[in-house]
Amino acid sequence: MTTVSRCTRRKNVQHSRRGHRQRRLARQGRRRGPRRRPAPLPAPVGRVADRLLQAFRAAFTRPTYERFAVLLLAAILTTGCRTVLNLLRTVEALAPGHPCSYHRVFSRRRYSLWRLGRALAAAILQRWVPSGTVAVAGDDTVAEHKGPKVYGKGCHRDPVRSTHAYTAYRWGHKWVVLAILVRFPFATRPWALPVLVALYHSEEWNRQHGRRHKTPAQLLRQLLAALLHWFPQRRFLFTADSNYASHELASFAHRHQSRLAMVSKFYPDANLYAPAPAVTGKRPTGRPRGKGAKQPAPQEVVAQTRRLRRRNVAWYGGGRRDVGVLSGQGQWYKSGQGLVPVQWVYVVDRSGRHRPEYFFSTDRHLTETQVIEAYTGRWNIETTFQEMRSYLKLEKTRGWTKPTVLRTAPCLFGLYAVIALWYAEMPVRWRKQQAVRYARKRDVAFSDAITAVRRWLWEEWVFAMPAHKGAFAKIPPRLRQTLLQAVAPAA
Repeated sequence: MTTVSRCTRRKNVQHSRRGHRQRRLARQGRRRGPRRRPAPLPAPVGRVADRLLQAFRAAFTRPTYERFAVLLLAAILTTGCRTVLNLLRTVEALAPGHPCSYHRVFSRRRYSLWRLGRALAAAILQRWVPSGTVAVAGDDTVAEHKGPKVYGKGCHRDPVRSTHAYTAYRWGHKWVVLAILVRFPFATRPWALPVLVALYHSEEWNRQHGRRHKTPAQLLRQLLAALLHWFPQRRFLFTADSNYASHELASFAHRHQSRLAMVSKFYPDANLYAPAPAVTGKRPTGRPRGKGAKQPAPQEVVAQTRRLRRRNVAWYGGGRRDVGVLSGQGQWYKSGQGLVPVQWVYVVDRSGRHRPEYFFSTDRHLTETQVIEAYTGRWNIETTFQEMRSYLKLEKTRGWTKPTVLRTAPCLFGLYAVIALWYAEMPVRWRKQQAVRYARKRDVAFSDAITAVRRWLWEEWVFAMPAHKGAFAKIPPRLRQTLLQAVAPAA
């Protein structure tokens, strides 16, 4: 009687399991047949969409890219929550493969959002800002996200619901966003197209997880540094609100003054000094002086001035306003961080509907009008946040794991820019159809853009496929327009 060792028995079991697994996979392959791929875009849609999609292709492997492209198109066509299952319900027949493979695009697949952001920024700059200074705006927004196990969730102040007398807090994610301001020919105001997004973690969360805390201003500085690194031949004009009016961020802009200028709100009682005196003659003992004589604060200069200069400037919302201005220059000082040369501007709204404000710029060659119009143009990023909540359902995501959280919301921000770019590139007749329905509107809003792109994709992609084209062509024209209007609403 022969005895079999324990090691031999273990190897026999492993070979048996491996053989059973291979036979099972072979049977499944015979049942499933050849692997199907997503339906290709027809020529009218492909000429517009492929330029941007091909720029994204380099960030993925081929299977992941095919599923990412399906999810991107489905996210445009879908109304309501942008969950993966809801996207697949919209384009069920056009999404081959198992549904879990689309979930894994956000939770398991390996790709970098930095490469996607760089491709998106390059496409915007190459087509819409080919030369000159690039206007960018930075801000943060809080997206509510409920759930006990949601990664990175914290309690943050909600700037939209808060007032001077009441502070509202929300549980969710705080996203720091850097957007490029683009002037489209169909709009009177610039559109803020998000290109880079970072998740802010609260100080308590970082302490619990052993991570170094970074303020929103520090995260925004990293995003600006990436933009400067990717496009070394371009110059940027960066604007932000009072939350980012820090000496640290102004010092960063001054260190890169040849390629970056910053405009933000200023402090009426800011510490301004003259430049440090030059060292002459015999080298003195001890540390040389770091600043010169103390200069009056901006509010002291305003109090001593009787008359302000009049200017007509572009104002919030795309209009114009008559204002009174006063400006000055100085070296902004903060202990331990040195001097930053700035130009400050005091603005008074002559209509009386807006409170007086102080602005500053690290580029002292900008005129008073340029400083004011740069800051008031920043308000378009607030419009982007509001439209993303209304039409892209930013706060309705359901992912809770780390990879899903860090990818879903940034992809939605990028989707806003993709829709705007496709609307600007799509055939003129589709834009005119949407404009005729709202003849009284003075400007094109994002609701018009997403509605037109949806109708365009439904008719030129989904209904143009061989399986649908014959049946769709038999529908009477009026009923066809009614169906398109029903499947492509704004929200």
